[in-house]
Amino acid sequence: MTAYVSNESPGRQNVTRKPFGIRQLRAARAKGEQLTMLTCYDASFAAVSCEAGVDMLLVGDSLGMVVQGHTSTLPVSLEDIRYHTACVARAAPSSMIIADMPFASYQVSPEQAFQNAAVLMQAGAQMVKLEGGAWLAPTVAFLTQRGIPVCAHLGLTPQSVHTLGGYMVQGRGAAGDALISDAKQLEQAGAEIVLVELIPSPLAARLTASLTAPTIGIGAGPDVTGQVLVVYDILNVTPGRKARFVKNYLALTGDIQAAISLFVSEVKSGAYPGPEHGFES
Repeated sequence: MTAYVSNESPGRQNVTRKPFGIRQLRAARAKGEQLTMLTCYDASFAAVSCEAGVDMLLVGDSLGMVVQGHTSTLPVSLEDIRYHTACVARAAPSSMIIADMPFASYQVSPEQAFQNAAVLMQAGAQMVKLEGGAWLAPTVAFLTQRGIPVCAHLGLTPQSVHTLGGYMVQGRGAAGDALISDAKQLEQAGAEIVLVELIPSPLAARLTASLTAPTIGIGAGPDVTGQVLVVYDILNVTPGRKARFVKNYLALTGDIQAAISLFVSEVKSGAYPGPEHGFES
């Protein structure tokens, strides 16, 4: 079946917003502005998200679960991420494109990480995301010194789900101090963003206060400098029980473009997340 659409690139229709990049990211952090990020895997959702003013689009390895039907992110390959990164980058000229480094693509050595990150950058990524703590600092430094910006990912790190024992809140008790220490070392190594997943809201507030880099949260409460959600989640497409921090924006608007625009508006204003979307220590 043919999709009857304009031959014009979907991401380049009515886009007048200046491209969001490293300079804009740093400026927003300095001004205390809230940042928006959505995971995105294809050109159509990328175009709609870009039009709605989403600052950053993350080509996440969560595609293994929501697109490919796996039970974890572990089966996702570098080629999978490369393909989806290229799809998203073609359609979103004004949003920063961040690509996940999939499992086993960066853990061996900084040289391995650089070789694989270069593939994603050549596909259209403007930054790559790595899961892990201070042990990754040498790799972060190696990449940033060679022109590859890095987003660090702490807290619940899905690629380590078997080590963590499942998808559960991280950073409670003494583990919170260790997480902040890891974040500081990763920032010192050159990480431009620290993304934290499923950690107590008070810990996220402490973390944000201890860093100059932006903190992007998912299930981390309101006291971070930005929020990320899976686009399929805010549209209530993902099957099964929804995580506590997910908000169904499609139910509030009845329209995909309006739903994504409302997500952007609520994050920028501080209306999302509310207390019901976070976790206590």
